[in-house]
Amino acid sequence: MTSPQHSRRTASTSMVFAFPTPGEEVRLAYRELHIAVNGSEEQKRALGNHALLPRPWEPASCLDPDLRHALWEWFEAVVIWLNHDYSWDVAGLIPSCWPLHPHLVHEIAVLADQRRRAGLAMTSDALEEWHRYCLPAFTDRMRNRLRAHCDDDHKGWPAKPRHSEHMAEAATERRENAFAHDVDALLASQRRADDQSTRRDGPPRLGLVDLDTGEIQDDEQPGAQKRTRTEKGPRK
Repeated sequence: MTSPQHSRRTASTSMVFAFPTPGEEVRLAYRELHIAVNGSEEQKRALGNHALLPRPWEPASCLDPDLRHALWEWFEAVVIWLNHDYSWDVAGLIPSCWPLHPHLVHEIAVLADQRRRAGLAMTSDALEEWHRYCLPAFTDRMRNRLRAHCDDDHKGWPAKPRHSEHMAEAATERRENAFAHDVDALLASQRRADDQSTRRDGPPRLGLVDLDTGEIQDDEQPGAQKRTRTEKGPRK
């Protein structure tokens, strides 16, 4: 028999929590994407340019401020859910400073989208793929990139000096010169190929036609047999 204390405990806490549902703006974005693929021709035309539709797994494509804010709120809920239901050791926790790490923002967006799609499937196959490949791969990449930099508190970007050097004027000019040199070499190669083709084929040969006799005279080939034109066409 279940004790009253046990009943109270299970009523207040669950063994697992449901995957967070995105907000209305994000659901609308997904609905439009669904129509773009599965809707009628009239519905598809009403959406306008499909290339401009916001894609929640690509946050930079979500330009509407309300949608963008709803997207961040959903990702935050997903991170909390992942840290609670899928992490045991601290090494697997997504750090609280995840919005300050662009690589985590990009990856969490895809991870959340893949989990949402898996949860909507009519079988468990997609969810098994998410468990087996998506989540472990994300965790491994996160550990490899973050290492121990943000275990206790957010640390500054270790690669910032190297990135600043990459964006410096001297380094930028050096790369642009390399790009220009490659294009010049390509154009020179194409010109050489055109010149060789012209020398091999020679200039186009033009024949002279005697207007009185219809005789075709080819000055480029003095030994060639002359041809005359009759009512039925050229005759050798």
